[in-house]
Amino acid sequence: MRFLIVDDDFDSRRLMQKILYPYGYCDVAVDGEEAVEAFKRSLTSNEPYDLICLDIIMPNVDGQQALREIREIETEHDVPLEKRTKTIMISALDDTKELHDAFFLGEATSYIVKPIRKKTLLDEIRNLGIQIQERKA
Repeated sequence: MRFLIVDDDFDSRRLMQKILYPYGYCDVAVDGEEAVEAFKRSLTSNEPYDLICLDIIMPNVDGQQALREIREIETEHDVPLEKRTKTIMISALDDTKELHDAFFLGEATSYIVKPIRKKTLLDEIRNLGIQIQERKA
């Protein structure tokens, strides 16, 4: 299982990494620009991410733009719709416009409002149909 955690806030990245690490390998990025580059590398190395946790408000390239670019890359690589990387948009804002943009413009799979809670995140991942189980030490 491969995860990409994208957030400009160190504590948020660290928390998500701590939650997800027992279930798979975690890459991290501090903004949307790094996220898009990491995503490109994952496809070209034939090791795509199973899940991207993507903060919306970040410097340089925000989460909404990064997700649109990721979807364009998937289209360029002929990734079928059913195989596209699941993406949970994460924000401190419980904002209807951001929610609309995430789902309809960026084709997000899910949306979670901060603060991130372990049970909420893991339940949402399972609801997306991603089979997670703790790795053996």
